[in-house]
Amino acid sequence: MLALENIKVLDMAHLAPGSYCTMILGDLGAEVIKCEALPGVGGRGAGLGTSPGPDPEGRKRAAFDALNRNKKSIGFNLRSEQGRDVFYKLARTADVIVEGFRPGAVKRLGVGYDDIKKINPRIVYCSLSGFGQDGPYSQYPGHDINYISIAGVLGMIGEADGPPVAPLNLVGDFAGASLQGVIGILAALLARVQTGKGQYIDISYADGSLSLITMFTQVHYQAGAKMERGKSALQCAYPYYGVYKCKDGGYISLGTLEPWFWENLCRAIGREDYIGDCMMPDHLFAEPKGERWQKIRKDVAGILLTKTRDEWFNILTKHDVPIGKVYDLEEMSEDPQIRHRQMVVDVNDPHVGKVRQTGIAIKLSDTPGKIRRLAPLFGEHTEEILLSLGYTKKQIDGLRQAQAIG
Repeated sequence: MLALENIKVLDMAHLAPGSYCTMILGDLGAEVIKCEALPGVGGRGAGLGTSPGPDPEGRKRAAFDALNRNKKSIGFNLRSEQGRDVFYKLARTADVIVEGFRPGAVKRLGVGYDDIKKINPRIVYCSLSGFGQDGPYSQYPGHDINYISIAGVLGMIGEADGPPVAPLNLVGDFAGASLQGVIGILAALLARVQTGKGQYIDISYADGSLSLITMFTQVHYQAGAKMERGKSALQCAYPYYGVYKCKDGGYISLGTLEPWFWENLCRAIGREDYIGDCMMPDHLFAEPKGERWQKIRKDVAGILLTKTRDEWFNILTKHDVPIGKVYDLEEMSEDPQIRHRQMVVDVNDPHVGKVRQTGIAIKLSDTPGKIRRLAPLFGEHTEEILLSLGYTKKQIDGLRQAQAIG
């Protein structure tokens, strides 16, 4: 059994954050159906993020497309009355709908929450949008870098004397939206067990990003403390927490925040005289003061330059020091812990052969997730899905000819 078995999800999110949200639901057992716009039909975004076609390059792309694994694909023309009717029929049997359009777009298409709940009061309907469904910014376009700017995240990341540094699109897109969406959907499904009713979930990339810095905002609101870029303990301003270069040009990360871990490091590198120079609570919001901190960093950096990255990892793990090797993607893929945890897996595709994908992060003891199928080709399951809804082959052919489905 899978945790979300018998839960049907209609995925209208298309872009990577929405796809990651529904990938997690699919990995945990949900039946996820990508509801895709027909290429060339619709507005500017038509075809954006659409599943590939059946040519060899398309099949290869699908085989490696982890974000859309465990999904089926059906093509819709929601601007067509016949296409909308097909979607309504599918929505009647669905548990969850996830969409990622700009606020108001699904309402104009006739497939918004108010439209769907009339035919399916149990629907859990999740919208992922940049700034949320309401407010003065709701209609503004944006991307991760914009959302984390407004949420106060970007301004805290980077070196003290440099510009803000964007942390890829991990914060706003995937942590702020995708994961918050999954949590909201699971909470709404649980609530439905008790109330019998579905509900609407409004997920904002910016809201989710701000939520991630709660540990810092609470101190700011309480004491007025500021998190200035590059000037606090968690921003590598102190020598006990940061990234150091090694003899071979590789890097290690040290996370010796707790005094006992810093003591372990000092003893391991023969600098017991620095044991008392450990983290203090005020370091979370205060920059290092005095020349001693600079001297300690310089001395620790000099010592760590005397051995290779892997040598230090082997030495310091034996001394119970929080340390990590700074990997590129190729090295990460072969790390024994990553492999043991099955976070990089090899799966077989009947057309492409063995492909490598990211594994499933949520480990459930009794109902573990599973990669049951690789990503679909565009419209690969249209006929299968419509037959299951009671359409005849003749009706399906007619809908195709009318460009209502694909």
